[in-house]
Amino acid sequence: MTPNFPTLLREIAEAVKSEFGKGKVANYIPALAKVPPNKFGIAIETIRGEQYHLGDAMERFSIQSISKVFTLAMAFRLERKNLWKRVGLEPSGNPFNSLIQLEYERGIPRNPFINAGALVVTDILLEHFAGPKAAILDFIHTLTGQNDIQYDEEVARSEREFGYTNAALANFIKSHGNIHNSVEAVLDVYFHQCSIAMSCQELARAFLLFANHGVVPATQERLLTSSQSKRLNAIMLTCGFYDEAGEFAFAVGLPGKSGVGGGIVAIIPGELAIAVWSPELNEHGNSVLGIKVLEMFTTLTGMSIF
Repeated sequence: MTPNFPTLLREIAEAVKSEFGKGKVANYIPALAKVPPNKFGIAIETIRGEQYHLGDAMERFSIQSISKVFTLAMAFRLERKNLWKRVGLEPSGNPFNSLIQLEYERGIPRNPFINAGALVVTDILLEHFAGPKAAILDFIHTLTGQNDIQYDEEVARSEREFGYTNAALANFIKSHGNIHNSVEAVLDVYFHQCSIAMSCQELARAFLLFANHGVVPATQERLLTSSQSKRLNAIMLTCGFYDEAGEFAFAVGLPGKSGVGGGIVAIIPGELAIAVWSPELNEHGNSVLGIKVLEMFTTLTGMSIF
């Protein structure tokens, strides 16, 4: 029996009000620090075309590391299994911008969702596309049917101005020969992809590709094989939430990805995608309310992959 999603969303929103104020808006990127902490939206999109939303679900925000799922999907389509020669598949257990693990593993990032791994994925896109920034947007436009999704240039400039750690990561990987293009070009694309502005509704719609086994439900266009989609979902489950991935799998039980802009998207294969936005983050860089919403969602509906 399909849950009454409008009633469910209102019930969850009321229940999580007590979580406001328990986290902090990301401030290491000044453009993100300007976002009001009380923003809150939830959107559900089903593969059957049903849409449900609540609060600020239609307002666009910086998706940050959620963008890594899109660029990984693009690189996986192009490189197939060769991709995993340059980036690993294991959870990191360390902060997303850690240099320590990268040094120990000689320039091969532990997984594609930590910053080091995402930089290698971005480098791969530069090898395949003359205009990688346009190609990333084209891919997202295809997933959402929204051609006006763009980069937030203010956020991209802020990322570049304060991106010292990412520059250090890229240079270290380059020193081990695992970045082939110029560090400056890789960082430019990476900072832009993190600055993409999307709403909860658009993110949920985009992630239907992964819920629908590699096919865009609205157009029936197959962009990934079912095997590729399965593998990407597995990486989202094990690596999608920085060094809190195990706790998220335990509490929520869904593949997904978070970003320090406060967004979280998760999927139920064969059913739906759900996106939550609340900018207040916990110590791991994940949305406090976002995790609570998704935990309640799977508990109240009984819908998870387990």
